[in-house]
Amino acid sequence: MYYILTASIVLSLLIGLLGANRKFGFWGYFFGSLFLTPLIGLLLLLASDPRPSQKT
Repeated sequence: MYYILTASIVLSLLIGLLGANRKFGFWGYFFGSLFLTPLIGLLLLLASDPRPSQKT
C-alpha cells in the first residue's frame, strides 16, 4: 500500500519537474497528476504547450 502511494508521489514530482517550463508550471502539473493520476498528468503534460516567452 505504501509503495503505491510513494510511487505515485514520486511520479507526480517527476511530472511536475518536467512541466516546470510548460503552460501550467511545476505546481499545476504536480497537483494535476497527484489528484488525478500520474498517467493523466503525463497526458496533460504531453498535450500542453510550452510557456510563452516573456516579451520585454
